[in-house]
Amino acid sequence: MDSAAPHARWLISARNKKAELRLQQELGVPSLVAAILAQRGYDDPAKAEEFLNPSLDRLHDPALLPDYMKARDAILGAKERGELIFVHGDYDVDGITSAALLNRFLLAIGCKVHTHVPHRMKEGYGIHKSAVAAAQAAGAKLFLTCDCGISAHEQVELAREAGMTVVVTDHHTVTDELPNAEAVVNPHRRDSIYPFTELSGAGVVFKLCEGLTRELGHEPQNYYRGFLDLAALGTIADVMPLIGENRIIAKFGLMRLADSKKAGIKALIQASKISVEVGKPLRASQVGFQLGPRLNAAGRISDAAMALRLLLENDMVVAEGLARQIEAVNTERKAEQQRVSDEAVDMVLSSGSQNRNVIVVAKEGWHSGIIGIVAGRLVEQFFRPTFVLTIDRASGLCKGSARTIPNFHLADAIRAHPDLMTGGGHAMAAGCSIKIEDLVRATDALDTYAGERLTPEDFMPSVRVDMEVESREVTLEAAESLTRLEPFGFANPEPVFVARQMALAQIQPTKNPAHVRLMLRSPHGVSAVGIAFGIGERLTQMGSGAVGDMLFQASVNEWKGARSLNWQVKDFQSS
Repeated sequence: MDSAAPHARWLISARNKKAELRLQQELGVPSLVAAILAQRGYDDPAKAEEFLNPSLDRLHDPALLPDYMKARDAILGAKERGELIFVHGDYDVDGITSAALLNRFLLAIGCKVHTHVPHRMKEGYGIHKSAVAAAQAAGAKLFLTCDCGISAHEQVELAREAGMTVVVTDHHTVTDELPNAEAVVNPHRRDSIYPFTELSGAGVVFKLCEGLTRELGHEPQNYYRGFLDLAALGTIADVMPLIGENRIIAKFGLMRLADSKKAGIKALIQASKISVEVGKPLRASQVGFQLGPRLNAAGRISDAAMALRLLLENDMVVAEGLARQIEAVNTERKAEQQRVSDEAVDMVLSSGSQNRNVIVVAKEGWHSGIIGIVAGRLVEQFFRPTFVLTIDRASGLCKGSARTIPNFHLADAIRAHPDLMTGGGHAMAAGCSIKIEDLVRATDALDTYAGERLTPEDFMPSVRVDMEVESREVTLEAAESLTRLEPFGFANPEPVFVARQMALAQIQPTKNPAHVRLMLRSPHGVSAVGIAFGIGERLTQMGSGAVGDMLFQASVNEWKGARSLNWQVKDFQSS
């Protein structure tokens, strides 16, 4: 969690003391763990026990996936006939890991495979007609998609006309009409009976291949050992909710990532300078902020095929070379991202857009691969729905990405203005195109649209706080037990607490004045050690002895074999 801005509202959830007590008594967990479980919907001891103890035995039956049998028959039929299978992925981490998983699995069971991921600048999102032509030229008989294809109606028809059977595996939202493929494996289908809809693209592929493993009479445990690393990488990097089946995939996949035998994953971990401890899993944050961005960088500003080659490579020396290339691309991506961010912020401030209901900035030369990240940064800084566009004079269009705040649905906003823009996406992230001559009108229309739907309170940054706690509840045992809630991520964030009337007994500076070490004292006389990142200068100005309400996370600090409690202070509001 990022440090909360000083003016951010704290939205504190109420505690369910009755449910907490029951969980404490039946599960033997500390009050903090019981409180988090109850608040997140696990107030029944059986459900809470299942959440605390994920098991591969609780993965759902792959045969429940829509069109599973048709997909199975198409894939195994191509295998038996010795036909080439053309696998088409996507250029983000989910699409790359999906493609790598399919490639490795299909080769392992004896299939002939050619795998392709699109080039963002040359092919764009989804399936380009040139990919269908390439599959036909290669002699493929089965066109198999992953993390894409649900809206590729025209491309599916082209593949069928070229004599190929088409199987679509995807996890994106389903439109009213499905593509005319032999099989469409997507848990979001309206007729789906699959118990969990929120699989990533890699998750859908992982489940499909698990089913094929069982069909072929192979041992599922061996399959899990071989492919959970890729499934977890795609699931976490694609910011899927880490609950239900995704929690199981992430929990065991993070362990497999730590001891992966795949040369490419090992080289990527080394290039990311992640220290792997024997017997310990990677953390979801290391996937989300270190491994994922590096793989994504290839697809953003270079060629996603580089990342795919890395995940398919078996030679460690070659893998290390590819990882170095990706590291260089990621460094370039960060520099370009900073440049565009700085320019975009200057444009917002100079135009006064930070005071409008919606921010729209556009400039020629901004790289389309990083403007989505820039839009997210502007939302963090200005807390406004934000559209960042790159001007393409050759096409006469401004093309870009949008990110938003709660209560403003981007896809609905784009669809509400068909005369001014095209595009789509989700509530919180979307893409669109606007004619250059319509940019001012579109900006004004979006501003008016947002003004009719958002209130002044919607523009106030807020932090969702799990609950208010007594300082005496925050013990080393409780902090250690909170780790049972891992892996943390979307839909299962690391818990954030508020403690009232905490005193800053001592403030110890570090080399960076933004970060300080703290000695804390509660109104009950409980002393604690803390650290604050990013708000050190503000706390120093308040001075030792200041008393107030503290926003924090409880963590365990390990040093030379000793474990101690640490309060990670996120915000402080003096009384």
